[in-house]
Amino acid sequence: MKYAMYVLLAVALVAGILSTLLGRGDDVAMCTMDAMLCADGSFVGRSGPNCEFQCPATTTPVDPVSAHIAEKADRITLTTPAPQMVVGNPMTITGAARGMWYFEASFPIVLTDWDGRIIAETYASAQGDWMTEEFVPFIAELGFPNPYKEGDPDFMKRGSLILQKSNASGITEHDDALEIPVYFAP
Repeated sequence: MKYAMYVLLAVALVAGILSTLLGRGDDVAMCTMDAMLCADGSFVGRSGPNCEFQCPATTTPVDPVSAHIAEKADRITLTTPAPQMVVGNPMTITGAARGMWYFEASFPIVLTDWDGRIIAETYASAQGDWMTEEFVPFIAELGFPNPYKEGDPDFMKRGSLILQKSNASGITEHDDALEIPVYFAP
């Protein structure tokens, strides 16, 4: 009986040593139940073999104007004016658009004030053969009544330049536009 107890104790001791040597004890950590507030507003607990807090990766906010321009870049690009540029009267508008943006070598351009009211309209003219899938340069000149007067609140300086895809079909799924913010000088 005494012999059996020594054998059992020896087996338990060998099992403990083997468990430690084989790393079975290393991959199971007993972490405290702390919590931490992450930059994104979520809470995380301790985890992993070192019981560390691991917040989710944060993303940098994307500028909506840059994102909109990047989304349209495979169809239309604007050279002048640049987004958020102070525009003069008359305004020269240049860039390039794929042939599908045009109809009869032109497409409409609209200028709005800070409140979205249309203050001027014109058409851009293709500067080459528009019957292609490639980019074709365009130019337009737009005269407009300046909606901003000296002494007006600053928000009235804002406007939008909208380059609309020509859509002779009238089917709304074919509508498209590039819109950039501009500022009016007094």
